[in-house]
Amino acid sequence: MNSAASVAIIGAGPAGLMAAEVLAEAGHVVDVYDAMPSAGRKFLMAGKGGLNITHTEPAAPFRARYGVRAEALAPFLDAFGPGDIRAWIHGLGIETFVGTSGRVFPLEMKAAPLLRAWLRRLRGQGVRLHMRHRWTGWTKDNALVFETPAGEIVHQASATVLALGGGSWPQLGSDGSWTGTLSGKGIEIAPLLPSNCGFDVGWSAHFRERFAGAPVKPVAIDRRQGEFIVTAGGIEGGLVYGISAQARDEIIAKGVSIQHIDLRPDRSESRLFDALSRPRGRASFATYLRKAGGLEGVKAGLVRELLPGADSADARTLAGAIKALPVPLRAARPIAEAISSAGGASFGGVDEGLMVRALPGVFLAGEMLDWEAPTGGYLLTACLATGRAAGKGAARWLAARR
Repeated sequence: MNSAASVAIIGAGPAGLMAAEVLAEAGHVVDVYDAMPSAGRKFLMAGKGGLNITHTEPAAPFRARYGVRAEALAPFLDAFGPGDIRAWIHGLGIETFVGTSGRVFPLEMKAAPLLRAWLRRLRGQGVRLHMRHRWTGWTKDNALVFETPAGEIVHQASATVLALGGGSWPQLGSDGSWTGTLSGKGIEIAPLLPSNCGFDVGWSAHFRERFAGAPVKPVAIDRRQGEFIVTAGGIEGGLVYGISAQARDEIIAKGVSIQHIDLRPDRSESRLFDALSRPRGRASFATYLRKAGGLEGVKAGLVRELLPGADSADARTLAGAIKALPVPLRAARPIAEAISSAGGASFGGVDEGLMVRALPGVFLAGEMLDWEAPTGGYLLTACLATGRAAGKGAARWLAARR
């Protein structure tokens, strides 16, 4: 007796492709649908500067990177974590290496070879990919409906995995349009919010014209050292992304988030105070700040922009500002500009196999679920892990119905 069932995967990103692989290995007929012209478009874009696959830090701090959703994600990360992902990639014929920060990259640093190898294996397993198929919902008898260049089509599947992404990078397919469809089915959806994003500060015209686009480094926020970039309206970059969840939530609650930036992480406040206490003489403030405080260019500009009366401030005030310059973040940049998104379908609405409790046979994976993570391999790891969990959950559910 043939036990194969027809399974639809909607979304050809990492989560959807991983679910497809698991179900194909289980012997099912798998069709993958995506609204874009080709698979993995956001995945390819994310890997343009060097694909960060996962991270090698120990399990406990790794899980902690997922914040309030660490407990919800733990079973999936434990079942398919960083070591498993590296082994899986090696099985595709792609070698990896660990950078000095503990991040894991493909040897060639690019996403395209990995995606090509993966799609080749999926096709060899019989997985069928259908591009330019935009899912619009279900018919009254729960068949899937797609808009295609040839018109509307309907497909009846035995099980469905939804892996439609969050709300960032809408031009690559993750536009969050699915939220209304699932809400209409009674599924609790937390609003999609920008994550790993930049923020508006509201610079003066003088500062904006002079320093927009300037990198600020090395600096530290909450003792985490790195760099950020001054934009026309605010700041963005790796160091900013690391505090984006906390800052975004604080802005929602209070209207502003004050972040204190250490402009001289290599020097103590007491040493700065001693240097700044020496007689200034006839030196200009710019010269004084450069020689005594070690600040020039954009860093000196930030002090003048954000410290009222900087030119006449005393040594104690200046030293304190250099070590903890208060930067008011007034708004997160729009979700369309963010690297990833927070919010999505509540974990309370799915079972341990990621099946929607209100929709038997429908499973969720990837950024559709309500979690977020910093950059550094954590986003991709959770997408792959939840994709695998949804695929296995669907396979178990189908097996139980034979």
